[in-house]
Amino acid sequence: RCQIMDKHLTILAKKHIETKFLKLNAEKSPFLCERLRIKVIPTLALVKDGKTKDYIVGFTDLGNTDDFTTETLEWRLGCADIINYSGNLMDPPFQSQKKYGTSFTKLDKKTIRGKKYDSDSDDD
Repeated sequence: RCQIMDKHLTILAKKHIETKFLKLNAEKSPFLCERLRIKVIPTLALVKDGKTKDYIVGFTDLGNTDDFTTETLEWRLGCADIINYSGNLMDPPFQSQKKYGTSFTKLDKKTIRGKKYDSDSDDD
C-alpha cells in the first residue's frame, strides 16, 4: 500500500512544485513517527507553515479502495489546502467513477399479508 501511495505522490510532486513532498521510512524513524502521531501506514501528515494541518490515514479518504486515481489524491490534498487545486473541491473524483453491479428494480408496495392495499374499497 505504501508503494501505491508513493506512485501517486511521485506524479503529484512533479506537477505541484509549490509543495514539498517528503518520503519517510517509518521503521527507520520511530522518533519522528511518534512526534507526528503516525500509527498506521501509509499515513500522510499534511504540514503547512510548520504545523500539522491534517492527516490522510490509509485509503479511507480516497474512495476506500487500492485503485484510487492520482486525481483523487490531488483532490484530497487540495481540500486540506496543501496544493493549489484547480478543480471543484465540492465534487470528489471518486464519487463520479462508475460503480459496477449496482442495479435496482422497483418492487410493488404490498401489505403484511402480501395483498396490495386498495384505499377505494367499499366495505361500509
